[in-house]
Amino acid sequence: VLVIQRYYNLSDEETEYQIRDRLTFQKFLGLTLSDRVPDANTIWLFREDCGKSGCVEKVFLRFEKQLEEAGLTGRTGKIIDASFVDVPRQRNNREENEIIKCGAVPIAFGGNPDRLSQKDVEARWTKKGEEVHYGYKNHVKADRKTKLIEKYRVTDASVHDSQTVEDLIEEGDGELHADSAYCGEEIGKRLEEKGIVSAIHERAYRGQKLSEEQKVRNREKSKIRVRVEHIFGQMTNGMRDGLKMRWIGMRRITAGVGLLNLVYNMVRYEQIVRLQLE
Repeated sequence: VLVIQRYYNLSDEETEYQIRDRLTFQKFLGLTLSDRVPDANTIWLFREDCGKSGCVEKVFLRFEKQLEEAGLTGRTGKIIDASFVDVPRQRNNREENEIIKCGAVPIAFGGNPDRLSQKDVEARWTKKGEEVHYGYKNHVKADRKTKLIEKYRVTDASVHDSQTVEDLIEEGDGELHADSAYCGEEIGKRLEEKGIVSAIHERAYRGQKLSEEQKVRNREKSKIRVRVEHIFGQMTNGMRDGLKMRWIGMRRITAGVGLLNLVYNMVRYEQIVRLQLE
């Protein structure tokens, strides 16, 4: 049920309705017309339990292990990148936002449990170019050949992409591709320590433009790095704005992102198998 919900980005109520309405959904779930369909509350409670127990990540790792055993996540190289996960924007005043930004909970929230349950005190605002985002980030490491996600981390939206590199990389990753946001001396040292070859885009600095040779190298690297954009494109276009979530709080969003990444891998696996058969 959660696979269907994440693939079509449905609310709990919509999920219940669509299972009752669609024979294809019932067939996928192994249900008959006489079987009981989980209601919206049951779906919500089960997903809550999954988030609290950490079983979403365990299932993701189990499926990733099967992909590895099938030879679909090799050692030819990796790509890392991050995408925003937007959540419902909060209507707080300036003072409340400043308190939340410092990692605290406004007294007005804490004194009212019902109000606090509707407030996301872990999401953060950030700006990229002209775009303003509120929520979290989905940091992924994917196999550069198959575009299957091997590892992920969830942070609030204000965390810079480069801050999760240490959590994503590991020895044996081969060659690492990433955009210039991951360029830096410290990251270079970490890659060298783990025996990883850097194919990260080179960055221009103030008063120091990229040379023609550097531009050529970046264009060559882009041919591989751009593949990670296909992942987020599938989540946005193929999974009905999957990177926009209705839930609030780090725990729930972490479970939601884990399910999103898992379902993406299932979809991508089916594509790979179908293409091989053809």
